[in-house]
Amino acid sequence: MQRQLCERLRDDLDELSSRNLLKVEREIASPQSAHIQLRGLGGRSVLNMCANNYLGLANHQSLVQAARAGLERHGFGMSSVRFICGTHHIHRALEKRLTDYLRTDDTILFGSCFDANAGLFEALLDANDAVISDSLNHASIIDGIRLCKAKRFRYANNDMDQLERALREARQCRTVLVVTDGVFSMDGIAANLPGICDLAKRHGALVMVDDSHAVGFIGPQGRGTPARNGLEHQVDIVTGTLGKALGGASGGYVSGRGEIIAWLRQRARPYLFSNSLMPALCEASLTAIELAEHADDLRENLAARTRQLRQGLSNLGFQLSGVDHPIVPVITGDAAIAVQISDFLLALDILVVPFSYPVVPEGAARIRMQVSAAHSAQDIERVIGAFQLAQSKGRSAPTFSRHMG
Repeated sequence: MQRQLCERLRDDLDELSSRNLLKVEREIASPQSAHIQLRGLGGRSVLNMCANNYLGLANHQSLVQAARAGLERHGFGMSSVRFICGTHHIHRALEKRLTDYLRTDDTILFGSCFDANAGLFEALLDANDAVISDSLNHASIIDGIRLCKAKRFRYANNDMDQLERALREARQCRTVLVVTDGVFSMDGIAANLPGICDLAKRHGALVMVDDSHAVGFIGPQGRGTPARNGLEHQVDIVTGTLGKALGGASGGYVSGRGEIIAWLRQRARPYLFSNSLMPALCEASLTAIELAEHADDLRENLAARTRQLRQGLSNLGFQLSGVDHPIVPVITGDAAIAVQISDFLLALDILVVPFSYPVVPEGAARIRMQVSAAHSAQDIERVIGAFQLAQSKGRSAPTFSRHMG
């Protein structure tokens, strides 16, 4: 039986490899930054266009110093879950700081936002309830919803007509929760929060937003998509991460109504059965939030570099998704073409990553780039020039040019 499983997995891996769908993990030999060294490439430096390092804080010396001081003050780890002996005062301090920053009632920390989303739905909803989810929501939301027994509805991305039909179908349920990403990570598309909140209010539903790709750099003081839309008091639950704009390490949270957070402390399984965050990470995260809150200069550069990249690629005729978000997906459709372009750019010392099924739907392959505030105008011009060169090379190779120019 064991041999059959291993043989089947080997065959499946060979099949992925033959289709250029095998994911390759690049080993970094330097701190995370706009320019990194890749092991296996002779240690040469490459321009990094695929990190979630939106504010460029992943290697910020203030965070490094805060984490180092946290190690000295609090030790390495807690060796416990929160309700036993894993709650350090620094956990409470970070939860309060996030609460103040996001302007909610309370916040609860998790090991990751994936854990936060995995623990939320099962704790709050049962067979008497309903959850209505956008079709492009993150895998952690999809998996979290699967763990609960609530009735499930799905609406096409940002389709308010379908959402309203689902709300009507769910009107007999005890609690109805509408769930959306603030920004959809594979597409760089923002959720229509005004439309969602308006419909939810009219139908007596709650609203949850996963704002992982927004908090820190979108909205006033980087407080996220609810703040950008003036809807902080109409969104009942916000989940998010410390692993992207806020330092890029790890850790997640749920922030929102006080009663909801209090109940999650009693029933959310990833919270009850996983070690608490290391205190040094909490210290660094406190510093990251302080920096993000006052980082208008970083947000301005991030927006300028995003406009520069999007405009440059659009002028070349590339098909992009999204409008103004630093997630910049270049749609190729064909997975092999995405791999070819990424390999071509790597030869020019630019790191981009191709995405294909099952991360995105079949036929919707893409190269997803992410702009950082640490990128310069020269960095972005270099990327645009590389795509232009790839485009000119592709015109003489039909399999490389179907979606180019």
